[in-house]
Amino acid sequence: MMMPSIFGENLFDDFVETFAFPTFSDVDRKLYGKNAPNLMKTDVKEKEDGYEVDMDLPGFKKDEIKMQLKKGYLTVSAAKSLDKDEKNEDGKYVRRERYAGGMSRSFYVGEHIKEEDIHPKYENGILSFSLPKKDKKAVEEKNHFISIEG
Repeated sequence: MMMPSIFGENLFDDFVETFAFPTFSDVDRKLYGKNAPNLMKTDVKEKEDGYEVDMDLPGFKKDEIKMQLKKGYLTVSAAKSLDKDEKNEDGKYVRRERYAGGMSRSFYVGEHIKEEDIHPKYENGILSFSLPKKDKKAVEEKNHFISIEG
């Protein structure tokens, strides 16, 4: 890409080096606390008859977590909001802020999984559920004889 230059130097060098997009880590900290970096970490354990899934969602309430199964994809989403009101002695607002945040994660679990196959449990900041494996169809053994001509 052609960039304008003055005396052989790039016109935008100083601007690009000093420019940074704003970060809102303060908002994440207010919403999710010190656990923000640990959200939605997932462990999947394979068993003989299925899979066990443990997902870290610290700081969320059970009603802030949603699970949806659609076209073979299981989506776990969590959303949180926080209102902060500060009033002066007269009861008038001095400051009023609202924060909202959400996250989701999707897994392909297959078309064979139905909603009634999933039994989630949320305890101590961990969402746990199990998924059954697809039943393998038994291979039908038949004696196939080859006819001999002649």
